[in-house]
Amino acid sequence: MKEKKGEMSIRITSKIPESNSERHAQLIMEHWTVLHEPKSLFSTIMLSIPLMVINLFITLVIIDLFVPVSPLMFGIHPSSISLNINLVAILILIVLVIIHELLHLIFIPIFRKSDKTYLGITYYGGFVYSEENISKMRYVFITIAPFVSISVLLPILLGSLSLLTPYLMFLILLNSMASSVDILTLILILYQVPSGSYITVNGKRTYWK
Repeated sequence: MKEKKGEMSIRITSKIPESNSERHAQLIMEHWTVLHEPKSLFSTIMLSIPLMVINLFITLVIIDLFVPVSPLMFGIHPSSISLNINLVAILILIVLVIIHELLHLIFIPIFRKSDKTYLGITYYGGFVYSEENISKMRYVFITIAPFVSISVLLPILLGSLSLLTPYLMFLILLNSMASSVDILTLILILYQVPSGSYITVNGKRTYWK
């Protein structure tokens, strides 16, 4: 069946596609190199914790340029912590996750027509997955786009307009911490992949050539 003009081919899924052994063999035969990455979600999270702290520090420094940051602003008192969780707050968090992933998505080549690209949300967060061959430079942009856009540029914009509220600051800081896995991926790419290379994925494996 022919694709209609302007029709989006991106797929929505609830889990990252599994690795395909035939595709793996084909990639190896074509001289793609497997990227060395953490073997499990747990090890990925553990390695990301120091980066989470660094991300948080960077964003706090930016926010503090416009608004003095205090734990009291977020309901944290010396003897207690006050949290106000309601349906609206949950929906806003879901929207934040979606925006975070869309900022990854828009830098993927021909993402609107790619039948190799997936967008999904799982119990541990959202993800964008694409088997397109992507240049290292573009892959770097894809990886850091949510952190730079939401946790660096957005607080500068809102701060300069005096629009930084405690709840917006909380969301910005939450995105900053959630971007720690992205920054871990960035470090792995910068350290292992030579300039001018291309990157692709097969399930949870990443390859470069």
